[in-house]
Amino acid sequence: MRRQSPIVAGTLSLILAAQPFASIAARAQDPLPPRPVKTSALTPDQRILHLLNRFTFGPTQVEIDAVRKMGVNAWFDEQSHPANIANAQLNSYLADYPAMTLPADQLLGRFPSGNVIRQMAAGKLTMPDDPELAAIYRHRIEVQKENDAKKAESKQAKAETAPSPGAMQSGMAAMATAAQTAAEATAAAVPAAKPDAKKLDTASTRPNYKDLLDSAILNLPPGQRVHRILTMSPSMYEEFHSSLKGPERDQLLKGLTADQKELLASFDNPAKAVNDELVSQRLLRDIYSRRQLQEVMTTFWLNHFNIFLHKNEETPYYLASYERDVIRANALGSFEQLLVATAQSPAMMIYLDNSQSTGPDSPAAETHIQRQATGKEKKGALPGLNENYARELMELHTLGVNGGYTQKDVTEVARIFTGWTVDHPGLGGSFLFDATRHEPGEKHVLNHKFKEDGQKEGLKLLHMLATSPATAHFISSELAVAFVSDTPPESLVKRMAKTFESTQGDIPSVLRAMVHAPEFWSPESYQAKVKTPLEYVVSAVRASGAQIDNPLPLANQLNQMGMPLYACVPPTGYSAKADAWVSTGALVTRMNFSLGLAANRFNGVQTHWAESPPGDEIASAKVDSGPVVYIAPTNPIDPVSEEARLEARLLPTGASEKTRQAALDQLAVQAAQSNNAVTLAKPASAQLGNLEKQDAQLAGMLLGSPEFQRR
Repeated sequence: MRRQSPIVAGTLSLILAAQPFASIAARAQDPLPPRPVKTSALTPDQRILHLLNRFTFGPTQVEIDAVRKMGVNAWFDEQSHPANIANAQLNSYLADYPAMTLPADQLLGRFPSGNVIRQMAAGKLTMPDDPELAAIYRHRIEVQKENDAKKAESKQAKAETAPSPGAMQSGMAAMATAAQTAAEATAAAVPAAKPDAKKLDTASTRPNYKDLLDSAILNLPPGQRVHRILTMSPSMYEEFHSSLKGPERDQLLKGLTADQKELLASFDNPAKAVNDELVSQRLLRDIYSRRQLQEVMTTFWLNHFNIFLHKNEETPYYLASYERDVIRANALGSFEQLLVATAQSPAMMIYLDNSQSTGPDSPAAETHIQRQATGKEKKGALPGLNENYARELMELHTLGVNGGYTQKDVTEVARIFTGWTVDHPGLGGSFLFDATRHEPGEKHVLNHKFKEDGQKEGLKLLHMLATSPATAHFISSELAVAFVSDTPPESLVKRMAKTFESTQGDIPSVLRAMVHAPEFWSPESYQAKVKTPLEYVVSAVRASGAQIDNPLPLANQLNQMGMPLYACVPPTGYSAKADAWVSTGALVTRMNFSLGLAANRFNGVQTHWAESPPGDEIASAKVDSGPVVYIAPTNPIDPVSEEARLEARLLPTGASEKTRQAALDQLAVQAAQSNNAVTLAKPASAQLGNLEKQDAQLAGMLLGSPEFQRR
């Protein structure tokens, strides 16, 4: 078990010391100290921070100043129309991921899945005309053949070493005799071992890969470098790639275009490349987008209409377009349009198995039975009625678990959606209505009659569900839990539901009704929400002003905190309530993250704690600005003033005196333990190093404080 650092232990003790319960172990699920209850109305600045804490991934000073200038209502109205907000900074980051703009079929073509490679190897698909893509396909086919051969060898070796039942002797005496004989034979003569052909590949018989790295590949012009790698054999590439160190990996990618980097990533591991890009662009959007309301709502709806990343090989390829074209495009639009878009999304059809659902009395089922009877088709069950999507559509997407439906309604909804499927899902095909698989006849759902009408039956049902009062209440309640409190007032939910019904599910109108409600601005709602791991990580990065060159270490931190992106297995999605995320272990993990972030321990994530962040944005642009230059102070370094400066930057809501003092106490303990206390007697260079360490420690403790973990 990894030991906690003194800072982690000390700051954690600060949090736990404020816990009002006698036994932390007995209440480990709620170790955060209670939020001080405010009895007076929020001040103007508190209103600004409250709005930004709920509808952004953490306020930045630029946004605070903007809202202060334009007012909370004007800011919210502006954010409700994201297309009118320029996003040049974010776009400069997203330019590194051109594949994330592609539809699923083209994404599969650029990063072939295992299924695509298997079909290509079997001659069922045509090799791409593009020579670089063709090189990737040939490489992946060879890798697959080598892997298959290794598996076959391993299987054969196990079969050969397994004892034959007929060769086993019975009885203890026979076993002892066999052991004695074997021992004597071994001692009598040990034959010379035969040379292992695999071990003859010594330095004298293989190329010097270090020289190859330095001269033949890494120093080639970018285009030639990519071509050289794409023409490597699998074994040569494996040794080449495994021998690369950190600086050499940077040199390998130096000067390459985004497209060339994607080619190399696909050559190495197509599926991993897609997953990495999917996660990276998501984090960059949350951190850098000026359209913060759109990104917050995209996260909300992605969770509401949850899809598990690892459902099958093709799901990651569909998730890119699902997030882009289904969720983000409709996050601030009409709920019914969003509902229909999710229902017709291949990602949703595959995740909840509706793509396989076939009516028992459909033409396809009858044809299947006839062909089996005449011997034209092997016996086997045709995929029948699947109720997964029907159930989650009503329970999670619209009416809610108490929406008044029955199991019979679930079955009838499943019958309505038979034939809603995906055209060639293994190749990234789009939504398809297959009339031959649609269940004929009349259906009845929630006392409503649906005459046989093919695909229109499903559209009529979606309209009925989207406009149901139960859906209005359920969606309003979910929004209130996410943005007001874990137990929102019923008066607020009813007001939002009424707006939902009167505007036919216009999402910005429902949000506006919430923001204009007195319950939203009540002192009880201020800082009442605890951040989810995603909200915590992204808000810490935004507050720190970090420059992000590689978002993947942040994604790894989310994995450790129990909230990997796109990886919630059940369709319920991740909880928005504190009890799912607050525990002693979770606080330790968050503290480790905050200290690591502040001390620049994550490769590709750079923070600095000078007087102000670079530029007037989170980071002014995606540029290689070089190391931050710190100016050595001319006056003694005062931890108290440094804490105040960093607190104003990282915690605009303010820290409690207990948090503030604990941070300073832990800083003093750490300085004493390292025998590195800051004194005037030390030279300026030493003071400079101490200032950097001091600021990083203070910043890490503030980012890990109870106040920062609330929103």
